[in-house]
This record gives sequence, structure tokens and C-alpha cells, in this order.
Amino acid sequence: MAIGVVKLTLGALSTNCFLVYDKSGRQGIIVDPSDSGEFITKELTEKEIIPIAIVATHGHFDHILAGTHLALTLKIPFEMNKKDEFLLDKMQDSSFRFTGNAEDIPPKIGRSLKNGDKIVLGQSSLAVLETPGHTPGSIILYSKKDNLCFSGDLVFSDGSIGRYDFSYSEKDKLLKSVDKILKLPARTKLFCGHGEDTSVSLLRVLLKNRKFV
Repeated sequence: MAIGVVKLTLGALSTNCFLVYDKSGRQGIIVDPSDSGEFITKELTEKEIIPIAIVATHGHFDHILAGTHLALTLKIPFEMNKKDEFLLDKMQDSSFRFTGNAEDIPPKIGRSLKNGDKIVLGQSSLAVLETPGHTPGSIILYSKKDNLCFSGDLVFSDGSIGRYDFSYSEKDKLLKSVDKILKLPARTKLFCGHGEDTSVSLLRVLLKNRKFV
């Protein structure tokens, strides 16, 4: 495997942040900077990872709280799909509602990621796939070569899927996005936004007869 992954579970909602890097050159990205920017920076230094960008799978506050701190401290861009930009404006209100804290400043999008884009990490790369439904701008990051995928809040290891009861969520689109995940190669490892890692093969079994209403 050419890509290395460090998993950090952070914040009040136990959101997974991933340090994803090319093992040969140590270039990496921070996927879903969920909280504790200083701790993330310390981990980057200790693991000798050279960060080149911050990437959010979607715009919910618990996935982006450390975005501004890291962008300013490390002088690297914050990247996500611009369709979720409206959620950045809601970040502080959402943070206060769920955690009682609203001190963090929302990050600004430096690059809008869309379907077919590639994130290059030295000799490795990740493909961007748009997977709307949970939010309009939800994306996943996929490496066919390394059989891994960062799936955000699209699916979870217990066979549940992302919420679609928000005013901006769309159940039909979410189910199509879940189907997109299930069509990846069976041995693809899925790094989920919350909880444990899983695989496409396991999710196929868990979701086979499940109906969502």
C-alpha cells in the first residue's frame, strides 16, 4: 500500500479526522479537520507528514471545526465542494447548538472539488467522487490502486447511512450515492466519518435487505 492513514477521533461528536499521506514522499492531506487544530498539527509533525491541503467530505460543522486554524497555521488551502458553502455560514450556530461552543471561525474554500478531480500526493492520488444526498456537496475520496475510500457520512460500519432529514438533504440522491459506494470493488476499505472502518463487501451484506423510510 502506497498510501498511509492515521485516524484521529476528535470533538464532541467523535468525528473521524484522517491524515492521509504518500509513504514515499510523506506528502499528505488532512481529511475532515474535525477539531483540535493544535493536536492535529502535533500529529503531523510526529508522523513526519508534509501537509499540502485540507479536504472536507462535506460542510457539517463537526467535520470542519479546525479548518481555519490549520489553513492559517500551516499555510495550506481548505478544499471541499462549493455546493456545501452555505453550511460554512451555519458552522458557528450549529456548533453552539450541539456543543455550546462557537469560538471557531468558518474556513474559506480555496478550491472547489468536483466529480473527476484528483488530489495528488507525491506518487499517489485520490479521485474525487460527488455523492450528494446527506448534503448537496458531499464527496468521497477513492484510491483504486490502494483499495481505500474516505466516505464521510455516507455510510457507517453498522450498516446505517447518513441522515437525510435535513431540509437540504435528498433521500433519493443519498441512496444513489450509497449505491455508488457499493459498486466499488468488494475489498475496498471504507474510512467512515464516525465509528469504525468497514469494507464494501461487508456493507453489501448489511445493506442487502435493508429498507430506508
